[in-house]
Amino acid sequence: MIKAKSGGSTQRELIPKGMHIARCYSMVHIGTVQWEYMGEVKYSDKIRITWELPNLKKVFKEENGEQPFVISKEYTLSMHEKSNLTADLQSWRGKDFTPQEADDFDVTTLLSVPCTLNIVHKEAKNGNTYSNVGNVNPVMAGMDIPKQSNPNFEFNYDESFDLDWLESQPDFIKEMIKSTPEYKGRIKELESNEESKKMDADLSQSIGNDEKDLPIGDLPEEEDGLPF
Repeated sequence: MIKAKSGGSTQRELIPKGMHIARCYSMVHIGTVQWEYMGEVKYSDKIRITWELPNLKKVFKEENGEQPFVISKEYTLSMHEKSNLTADLQSWRGKDFTPQEADDFDVTTLLSVPCTLNIVHKEAKNGNTYSNVGNVNPVMAGMDIPKQSNPNFEFNYDESFDLDWLESQPDFIKEMIKSTPEYKGRIKELESNEESKKMDADLSQSIGNDEKDLPIGDLPEEEDGLPF
């Protein structure tokens, strides 16, 4: 998300309003977040999809040269027929999902897939103006699609769980992810695995030392067959 701050602070450049060719390159599973609506606490499993805009580039850091603008949108991870995710995906693909297609759909298949994004500007309650994804549409036949610049990226709570990436993210993303039960459960699992490895290593070292202390003639003899 690219925003312009008010109140005299340095403004960040907004993505121009209108239609832009885009390509999905990042899929982040945020996890289950808590939010409030009309005084009622609710919970939603969230994802964050990010696109690059290959025809709109700028030098953000001299060492990296020109890079495409990027923009993200958060969705509830739901393929319900009335969900925002389903609405955008059906617009993107140009047709509705059958019930079976919706059940089987894996959002990571969107990585590298091009589309056109309608970018809109909205002013938030805090006075900041943001670039937002208005809607997602398919690419018109014959339209030239530049090559992808950013490598595909996936963050999830399986083998794609990347703490180094997480620590490099803006605070609001880190805080959101770290507040989820998925994150807390994964950290607990990793800590448990590390503790098990340490115990195994200590046990192995202990056994090795015990065998070294035995005189050669006193080493336990191997028995034939299984012990049960």
